[in-house]
Amino acid sequence: MTSRLRARVTLVVGLVVAIGCGGGKPQDASAKSNSDARPIQLAQAPEGGEAVQPTGSATVSGTVKFSGTAPSAERVKMDADPQCAMQHKEAVNKPEVVVNANGTLKHVFIYVKQGLEGKTFAAPTSSGSLNQHGCMYEPHVLGLQVGQRLDIVNSDSTLHNVNCKATKSKPFNLAQPTKGMKSSKQFTAPEIMVKCVCNVHPWMAAYVGVVAHPYFAVTGDEGSFSLAGLPAGTYTVAAWHEKYGEQTQDVTVADGAVSSVAFEFKAQ
Repeated sequence: MTSRLRARVTLVVGLVVAIGCGGGKPQDASAKSNSDARPIQLAQAPEGGEAVQPTGSATVSGTVKFSGTAPSAERVKMDADPQCAMQHKEAVNKPEVVVNANGTLKHVFIYVKQGLEGKTFAAPTSSGSLNQHGCMYEPHVLGLQVGQRLDIVNSDSTLHNVNCKATKSKPFNLAQPTKGMKSSKQFTAPEIMVKCVCNVHPWMAAYVGVVAHPYFAVTGDEGSFSLAGLPAGTYTVAAWHEKYGEQTQDVTVADGAVSSVAFEFKAQ
């Protein structure tokens, strides 16, 4: 371990990872004391509203295109922690802007922004996952429903801390010093987006989109998305990207029908 890394680890452990925004003191990362994993009781449906499950038959699908010259790939510098660098035989590029081979954009969070007012949705029993692997967060962008459990895992043989800077829910900053450690958290209010960082490895960042309903997606290697099970109606669909901001489009869908939308982000 280099003297630089040793100093950083000592600082993080000795001060209990007190650095960073949104933080406060890190919380116990052990599964044995994981009281935060208890299901959250969501608010009742508003007066005149209805509590529903996603039983509609309409779908909104589409792609997120990228136009212009893609920025040059920027290498992640992991030399400060040999445990990180040794896990990668090839260079790792920063995930902020990833343009796919078909000219679409990866890591875009898609969600219904308007059109579901007056409805509430129970949190799913399945959990989302945020893994620390190779000193990178996997996935880089993910979505959760309010009250859904987020399982956070350290798959590396090095110290990480997970500092999620929520502003609508209670922020948390927890240490995971050993491989295989797992913690679970939940967000209690919608927020676009919650940024999570690691103060030990400053290149690590992930974004969590927290919404009050199950209609969200993240674009992958094909740059496509699908929001299925919507009730018939008119919706505002939003596409968020960490560098290029947010775009919205209005779309009307009928029962059993598929309506398409296409977003396009331009190089800056």
